[in-house]
Amino acid sequence: PAVECWAISYPQAVNCSWVLAPEPLLDTDFVATYRHGSWGATETGECVRTGPRSCSFGDVQMFSLIPYVVNVTAVNPLGAASRLLPFLLENIIKPDPPEDLRVSPIPGETKKLLLEWSPPGSWPFPEYFPLKYCIRYAREEGSVTKTIGPYEQTSYTLTGVRPGTLHHIQVAAKDFTDSGELSAWSLPASGT
Repeated sequence: PAVECWAISYPQAVNCSWVLAPEPLLDTDFVATYRHGSWGATETGECVRTGPRSCSFGDVQMFSLIPYVVNVTAVNPLGAASRLLPFLLENIIKPDPPEDLRVSPIPGETKKLLLEWSPPGSWPFPEYFPLKYCIRYAREEGSVTKTIGPYEQTSYTLTGVRPGTLHHIQVAAKDFTDSGELSAWSLPASGT
């Protein structure tokens, strides 16, 4: 199985999912476990199933220099195949997208839009583990999408916009230290 794992914030759970290619014709069961460390690991456990091909485990140690290893084994009448995925928690951080994006005109400023948003609700301590944000925007008539950032604040004044033109905007979040991946893009918001 091809295995992918991510964590939506630091002290929270690790989520994993997997796919098989090619898809087996026989009924296939999966066993998913994890351990903290390599051979003779002190901490091992079952990755609790959250779906037919996904699982989750918690109680993870932040900033550990010892990798976690997830083991997913596919079992069917033809035999078994396993995949090990080692990772450090910081490398798999992928926040949920920012929330509540608002786009407002600025009175008297026809070439500017005020963008405001909130950190993802699933990111527990933004004051201790700050996020940075990228902004993606495009004009209504299908012009090229531009991406700017990252910025540390949860608001931004977009300048140089065409007056009277509808702009579509999205925001994505990433761990401040550049660990892990950029979140998915937020729900779009629009403004003129």
